[in-house]
Amino acid sequence: MNDLNDAVEIIILAAGKGTRMKSEKAKVLHMLSGRPMIMYVVDTAVKVTGKDIIIVIGNQADKVKEVVSASADVKFALQKEQRGTGHAVQCGLPELSHDSRNVVILSGDVPLIKSSTIRDLIKDHLNHKNDVTVLGVCLENPFGYGRIVQNKSGGIEKIVEQTDADELEKNINTVNSGIYCVKRDFLVLSLSKIKSNNNQNEIYLTDIVEVANNYHKKVGLKICKDPTEVMGINTPQDLLNIETMQMES
Repeated sequence: MNDLNDAVEIIILAAGKGTRMKSEKAKVLHMLSGRPMIMYVVDTAVKVTGKDIIIVIGNQADKVKEVVSASADVKFALQKEQRGTGHAVQCGLPELSHDSRNVVILSGDVPLIKSSTIRDLIKDHLNHKNDVTVLGVCLENPFGYGRIVQNKSGGIEKIVEQTDADELEKNINTVNSGIYCVKRDFLVLSLSKIKSNNNQNEIYLTDIVEVANNYHKKVGLKICKDPTEVMGINTPQDLLNIETMQMES
């Protein structure tokens, strides 16, 4: 681990059922070019922080644990019931080491994210002394993604999920990748303040941005230049599209 990433830990969210995959298999265990998709994210995380990785598991927890443990030395946290991304991170907090000062949050179904992009996110977060730094991306078709609502000075006001966005917000094409770097102390505080008063009745991790603004904390936005890096896999077609891109690259 280098000085830049010292005291940084990574939490990978991998508890979801992935009902849209139309399969009994846990989503993160679906094969991508011959490997479970989560292993691409784990490999990338290892390049950034070594062993300082926590994987939040839930659906088919034992199987996911078995598959990952065969190749990587990581810690696991159990999300017994799926109550949203914010709740998943809450489940991972007790596994953080005492000396970690910043936490990077990744998704187990976003397999193309590069270690260089995560390092750039951490560097930006530290250099600007942010409390929260969101990795965003600009998409021609932002459907399905949380929109990043910015204020007049370019700061992030909030992140609105597709299901909660109004017509104006749906026209925003700067979207949330679901990847963050957050000061540990603020992460603990913000997650304790989030309520599940939304259309899905879930605890959204995205709401930490609104908490940050309420507490006058500093929120930064880092744009990922390559949209393919943050493509998520939610359907068999998504899996096929990403596998095709891998073969062509």
